[in-house]
Amino acid sequence: MATKNQTLGEFIIENQAEFQYSSGELSRLINSIRLAAKMVNHEVNKAGLVDITGSAGNVNTQGEDQQKLDVFANNTFIKTLTNREIVCGIASEENDDYIIIEGQRCDNKNKYVVLIDPLDGSSNIDVNVSVGTIFSIYRRVTPVGTPVQMEDFLQPGNMQVAAGYIIYGTSTMLVYTTGHGVNGFTLNPALGTYYLSHPNMTFPETGRIYSVNEGNYNHFPQGVKDYIKYCQKEEEDRPYTSRYIGSLVSDIHRNIIKGGIYMYPKSSVANNGKLRLLYECNPMAFIAEQAGGAASNGYERIMNLKPSELHERVPFFCGNKEMVEKVEEYIQKAD
Repeated sequence: MATKNQTLGEFIIENQAEFQYSSGELSRLINSIRLAAKMVNHEVNKAGLVDITGSAGNVNTQGEDQQKLDVFANNTFIKTLTNREIVCGIASEENDDYIIIEGQRCDNKNKYVVLIDPLDGSSNIDVNVSVGTIFSIYRRVTPVGTPVQMEDFLQPGNMQVAAGYIIYGTSTMLVYTTGHGVNGFTLNPALGTYYLSHPNMTFPETGRIYSVNEGNYNHFPQGVKDYIKYCQKEEEDRPYTSRYIGSLVSDIHRNIIKGGIYMYPKSSVANNGKLRLLYECNPMAFIAEQAGGAASNGYERIMNLKPSELHERVPFFCGNKEMVEKVEEYIQKAD
């Protein structure tokens, strides 16, 4: 039973029996993510005081300019997960290919792979807007004792054993699920300890917020345009409020707490949308469903999609279940 103000460490130990393959590995893995998040949080909080903001002068595999904090966060999570000798493979949004952990760092008996977006929304860091980390954990499908293969990473979201995000904002929170509900832990910076502050997080029954970059409205499919007009229409329970931060973690976190839908549809300039199935959509979908919500590509459940490549992009609609079903209705009606 989750107890408010319980530490993250206590919570993990108390709930370890809920893990399907309880051997202590998954608990240690979550603890490693917790440690790396504290290191990234420390660096984020120094932004503006030290030379850590702005472009790093590199371009990642997505063709996007890497921010200095992208590089720092990526290196921190990879190094922490590798040094703790817990995982057999890591895939990062910032890397072209997956990383095989072997040699002294792994005897190939480790069972888990981690997929991670080390610093979501990093372009906002220069203007002091909340950013975050998103992670997804799978049990490998290739034989234990051999190096990981691509198929260990290209699993549908319904095979996730855990997923979560860390939001670096006015307070730093780690929110995660292992398939038994969603719990949020707030970092006490004075003690360096995460405390359970948001037990059993769920979407409110109804949502009144829609989050989408309306600057791209002219490029959206007709069904999405029709749904936006529906959100804006004067009715008894509408218009809905438009709130868009441009940081996926921040927008989803707000909508879980206050109720709403996040949308990043395909468009005439981005046929598959912008968000990555493995690093962003699957973990957020797992969290949303565990919080009583839903996540879809407009036609089917996100977590049923079979990935075909490491950096695959998909349209993404995530939030209150009724709102996701309504946007699906408009999209499919317009086809």
